Amino acid sequence: MRRASALLIVFMMTSSLAGCFGSEEEEIIIEPGPFDFDRDIPSTTWYHYPGGINALNDSAVLEGNITVNLTENNIPFWTQGSYYSIGMSTFEPTIGITSNDNLYISSWGNGPAGSTAIVQCSGLITMSNLSDYSCVNTYDPILPVPNSNDPYVYVDKWTDRIMKFDMHALLGMTVEWSDNEGASWSPPTPATSYSVQDHQTIGSAPYPAALHPTTWVFCINGNWEAPLCSTSFDGGNTWSPEVPGAPLGCNSGGLSAHIEGAENGNFYRGNVGCSGSGYSIYRSTDGGFTWTEHPLPTEDSGTADTWNFEEAQVAIDDENNVHAMWMGLDNMPYYANSQDNGNSWSKAMMIAPPIDLVGTGFPVVTAGGGGKVAFGYVGDTGNDSWNGYLTVSTDVFNENPLFTTVQINADDDPLDTTEDCGYNRCGGLGDFLDMSVDQYGRPWFGLSHNSAGDIGIFATITEGPSLRGMHGPLMAMPVGGPDTLP
Repeated sequence: MRRASALLIVFMMTSSLAGCFGSEEEEIIIEPGPFDFDRDIPSTTWYHYPGGINALNDSAVLEGNITVNLTENNIPFWTQGSYYSIGMSTFEPTIGITSNDNLYISSWGNGPAGSTAIVQCSGLITMSNLSDYSCVNTYDPILPVPNSNDPYVYVDKWTDRIMKFDMHALLGMTVEWSDNEGASWSPPTPATSYSVQDHQTIGSAPYPAALHPTTWVFCINGNWEAPLCSTSFDGGNTWSPEVPGAPLGCNSGGLSAHIEGAENGNFYRGNVGCSGSGYSIYRSTDGGFTWTEHPLPTEDSGTADTWNFEEAQVAIDDENNVHAMWMGLDNMPYYANSQDNGNSWSKAMMIAPPIDLVGTGFPVVTAGGGGKVAFGYVGDTGNDSWNGYLTVSTDVFNENPLFTTVQINADDDPLDTTEDCGYNRCGGLGDFLDMSVDQYGRPWFGLSHNSAGDIGIFATITEGPSLRGMHGPLMAMPVGGPDTLP
C-alpha cells in the first residue's frame, strides 16, 4: 500500500512536470472594441455611417462596403443629448454665443412694451448643476423697438457684437447692437432701401472694412427673382443699397438660408439653384456685392417637395472649409463638403441615424474646427411624433466618416405632435432654426418645444466629442429636459 502511494505521487509529479514542458493552452485575450464604453449606450444615441448604416452592426457595415477606420479624429465617444429651457416663448429662434460664455436667443414678444426679447442664458455652457444657469431678457433700452414679425439675433464671432434685427410688417428693417453683453444698446438704424422685406438673414466676416473690424451682410426676400443683399462696413450704422444676392438673371427665388461668413472674408448662403431646381451655395468674395453659384450634388438625393423646400443650409469651419446640408426628396437630411471654397463638393451623404424616421425637416448646420461639424433637425418617428435630433461628426473628410446622432428629447416628451409639423411653418419653429459651436467645441441647437407652449430651448450633447481642438471628450454637464420647462 505504501509503495502504491509512492507510485501515485511519482505519477502525479510527472504529469505536472510534463505540463510545464509540453504544449500550453493559449490564453485568449478579448480586446475592447471602439464602442465598448464604461457604460451602456443610451437608447436615444446612435453611431452610424452615411446612408444610415448602423456602426454597431457588423453585417450592415460589411453589406454597406464600409472600410472601418475608427482612429484619430474618427474615434467615437460615449454621447448623450438633452435640452434646456429658456423659460420664455420663441419664434424662429436664432442664437449666438459670446466669448464670455453667454448664450443668446430671440424671444418674440417678451421684451419691454411687447418687443422682441434677446434672452441671455448665463452659466449654461459651463454648468455642473441645473441651478447654475439662468435666462433673462437683456434687451431693455430707453426706447425699445416695437415687436417685429420676424425677430432675429446674431453674434459676431470675431468681435462679440450682438446684433438685433427687426423686420416691420414687410415694410423695412431696423438694426440695433450691443458691445457689452446686452447691458446697453445703440439707437435703431434703418437697414433697408426700396424693397419689401421678409425672411432676413445676417452674417459677418473679417473682410476688409474701413470703420469696423468686420464686414456685415444681410440678405432678404425682396419680392424679386433672387434674394437681395446689403452690406455695412461700419458695424451696422449704415448700409449699402440692396444688390442681387445671386448672379444677374438667376431665377432662384428670394428665400435664402442663413448667411455665413468665413475667416478668409468670404460670405456664403444657400437656396434653390439658378435654374429653379436643385440646391446651390452662393459665394461672395467682395463683401456681398457680387455672388457666384456653386451647385450642390443633389442628383441622387433630389430636393424636398415641402413648404420649406427652398433652403440649403451652409456652415464654415475654422479652416474655411464649407459644409452644406439640405433635405432630399425622401425628406431625409443630406450633407456634402467643399475644401476649395465651394468650387467642388464631396459626394452627398444621407446622415439620418439607423431608425425608422418617417421624415425630417428644419435643417441647420454648424461647424467648429477643421472637418468637425454638427447638424440639427426635427424628425417624425411615426404618428406625427416630432423629436429634435443633433448629429455630430469629428472627421467628415474621412473616407467613411462616423456620425453620432442623439435624440435631444425623450420619446414621451415630443417637441410637437401637429400633423406634418416638420414640413410646414410649425409653432415656435417658425421658418427656421439655428446652431452654433462654443469656444470649447460644444454644439448648441436653438429650437422650440411647441408641446410645452412654444418655449425656446437650447439643445446640446451633455457628453461626447469636442468639435474644437485636439480630439477628445467635452466636460460632462447635467441632463436637462422637462424639469427645466416653466
